[in-house]
This record gives sequence, structure tokens and C-alpha cells, in this order.
Amino acid sequence: LLLTDPGAHDMLASVRRVNGGLLSSAVRSLHRGGAVSARSTACGCPSHSSMAATGQSVSKPVILPVQVPVAVPGFGAPGQHQHRAISSESPHDVAETPDITEIFQNNKKWVIAMQEQDPDYFKKLGATHKPEYLWIGCSDARVPANEIMGLGAGEVFVHRNVANMVVNTDMNMNAMLQYAVQYLEVKHIIVAGHYDCGGVKASMEKQDLGLVENWLGGVRDVYRLHQKELDAISDKDARCRRLVELNVIEQCLNVFQTGVVQRQRLKTFHERDNTGATFATPRIHAMVFDPSDGVLRKLKVNFKELIQNYRHIYDIYDAAAWEKSGV
Repeated sequence: LLLTDPGAHDMLASVRRVNGGLLSSAVRSLHRGGAVSARSTACGCPSHSSMAATGQSVSKPVILPVQVPVAVPGFGAPGQHQHRAISSESPHDVAETPDITEIFQNNKKWVIAMQEQDPDYFKKLGATHKPEYLWIGCSDARVPANEIMGLGAGEVFVHRNVANMVVNTDMNMNAMLQYAVQYLEVKHIIVAGHYDCGGVKASMEKQDLGLVENWLGGVRDVYRLHQKELDAISDKDARCRRLVELNVIEQCLNVFQTGVVQRQRLKTFHERDNTGATFATPRIHAMVFDPSDGVLRKLKVNFKELIQNYRHIYDIYDAAAWEKSGV
């Protein structure tokens, strides 16, 4: 690797002294192999190129080793660092690592299985992305959206976080929701909670979990809104299960109150004569998955009634527009 900076020697000494610093991405991206002349300028910097072209002096290139030893905490004897090398190999030349080898083996098996079922499977998968469903669920590893609904790759747009929350200040959620609704034009939004949810359980305990408490505060707000009903449930597990359900319902209302969803529902209703649709989209569904039996259940919620009760609070369009649309 080459450096034309006069301070390269000092930098190299610093890297070795700190014994753990990483070379900058700029240095790692330089060509491997033999030396490059000053006139060809290894860095490609316009200023160096012009200096070389006019005969001005250019710093002598400094050859750095292709592999630089760095200290990796957690390796070797306690209190010591074991030196490992940062290789200049292509990032695509990924050596199999014992602890994740199974992932790549499973991927190969999956590719073969998919191609046996349909030789054009990946050709179709890569051609378009137009899912009808948006799944807003919990990050829990026991709740895989596609598998639960028996749908394949490309059929569900998925967003997951702790306790399947829809927070109006969450830019990740807002960006995802706008893309799904406005551009993918999903027909159905599923907010799915699950019983035995660690986030919901944690919100019911008196403990300080640090930063995560800011997130769990949203679940506690749901408890506050339904405190009378929840406090009347003496069994703790049953109370937690009901909080899971109530949390899903509240997050559905949070989805409905967003501007992007309201705009799309009005738009699709007014276009129904041209599209042949019988209802405004996206439709919002409240569901709960039970890991103990694998069943996905739709909660019995009268969203039309709920929306009517809170329309004067959350609507961003006047009443006449909603009455005209009938949604």
C-alpha cells in the first residue's frame, strides 16, 4: 500500500504504538502490489497530479505492509491482546468462519430447493417488489412474519422493533411507513404482537433497564390508558397477555392517525370507480401470535367505531372529506 503524505512515517509509527488502531478506509482502498511512481500519484489527488506534471517535487511514496497487525480485545490470555492481521483481500473473499458456516450451508440448500421448485424463482424475485402486506411486528426471533402467514419472499414488507411499537417520532418507522404506503401501495397493514413478549413483560416490572426504558414508556402509556381494565385482572400472566392485545390495538390507532395513511385511504376511496376496489386502502389489522401453539389470531376490534370516537382528535382532513369518502 502507498502513502504520499510526508507524515506517513509518523502515522505508521502511531498505528504501531497504539497497537489497535485501524487504517483509514482511504488507505485500505489503495492499490495492492508494487510501488507507483510519484508522477502517477498513488493517491490520484489533483494537487499531486498537477505538481508532478509541472516538475515540482512530490513526496516520496512510503510502502506500508499489506497486512497490519492490530490488537483485538478478548483474544489471548487475560490482560493481553493477540495480534491479528487486517488482510487486503477483497471483501468478497469471505473465509468460512466456524460459528457462522451453518448460515452459508443453509443458504446453499435453500437456493437449490427454490430452484428445484421453480427454475425461474430468483429471476422472478429479482424482477419486481410489490408486496400487498406490511407487517409491523416485534423483533422477537420466534415471530418470523413470512413463515407465520405461509407467504414467500417478496410477499411481505416487514418492519420490526421491540414490542411492535408505532411511535410518531420514530424516523425509521415514519420513513418505512411512507415508502410502504405511498410507493409500494400495500393493501393491508398488519400490526402483530405476540404473547410472552419480553418488552411488554419488562414494562410491567419495577426495574431500570437504562436506555430501553425510554422505549418501554410507550407500553406503559398503554397500561395507563387501560389501567382500570388491567388492574382488575388478578393473574399476572393473564394481565400481561391482555396488555399485549391492548398494545396492538393502540399501535393500530397510531398507524391510522399518520398523515400518509389518511391521505392514501382518501385517495384510494375516490379512485374506486377506476380501480374497482370495494374499500379504502390500506386496511389496518390487529393480530396476535402465540409462540406456544403457532396460531396467528385476529383481534376482535371494531376499528370503525374506534376511529369515529377519535376522529375529531386525529383527523388531519375536515369532516366533510371523510363523510364524502365514507371511510
